[in-house]
Amino acid sequence: MTIITVATVGFEEIKPLSDAGRGFTIFLIITSFGTFAYAVTSISKYVIDGEFNQYFKNYKVNSKINKLENHVIICGYGRNGKQAACALNINNIPFVVIEQKEQANINSNDKKIELYLQGNATQDEILNKAGILKAKALICTLPNDADNLFIVLTARTLNPNLTIISRASEDNSYNKLKLAGANNVIMPDKIGGAHMASLIIKPDLIEFLNLINGQGENNVLLDEIICTQTSKKILNKTLAEIKELNTKINFIGLKKGNENFIINPSDEIIVHENCKLFVLGTNEQIKKFENLVNS
Repeated sequence: MTIITVATVGFEEIKPLSDAGRGFTIFLIITSFGTFAYAVTSISKYVIDGEFNQYFKNYKVNSKINKLENHVIICGYGRNGKQAACALNINNIPFVVIEQKEQANINSNDKKIELYLQGNATQDEILNKAGILKAKALICTLPNDADNLFIVLTARTLNPNLTIISRASEDNSYNKLKLAGANNVIMPDKIGGAHMASLIIKPDLIEFLNLINGQGENNVLLDEIICTQTSKKILNKTLAEIKELNTKINFIGLKKGNENFIINPSDEIIVHENCKLFVLGTNEQIKKFENLVNS
């Protein structure tokens, strides 16, 4: 009778039921229907509320992150984190954002942020999930210096070869972050104030620097070109010989390995492997020179 009732087959009673049997059957029908209704409600809620879609979305994001190499991890998606993500996006550099807030809470203008992990960046688990072992750089933009210090220390331990850039709010945090393993420490408030003062002292110079940093309307850029073994057309040649290749690029700086920077290098300087060339030119000129270097 229990099987017939639960299965809702509807056969007649096997034998006449007592009053107690009828009472049990009534209870069984009500509880069975209630269990079925609860199951249907739970499944519908799971699908309608997006939990099912969110599971597959997280699975897809994690799969993409696992395939990444030489990417950048951005810890914190506040004002500084958004600016860093925007710059990386423009230069087609892959990155992963770690933020405690849900992705649905970020602005609709940030739909290009595909690889987004919700979690606490101070935890080893979330950093490993972001692929820190295969990343080339990490940017800490959290407002709390103690959190940034903890992330820097953890990241340096997990990946000794990582380039780490950290934000600092207090002056006394600068040296601590450097000792913890940060390659560079940026203080946005100090930089912002100095920049505003410079706009009064040397407005045209600052406007020109903004222009060559890609913040202006023109397509004039200041870029860094790294010479490798594949740069056969320019290796072991002087800058004068490279200029004869008609790239129309202006060489404003050069660095050989870990040596000091050479500003406005002479045409007689020979370019070797691992040299870094700092060039000024238009978008087209720089792309043409990059193709020459990488061909």
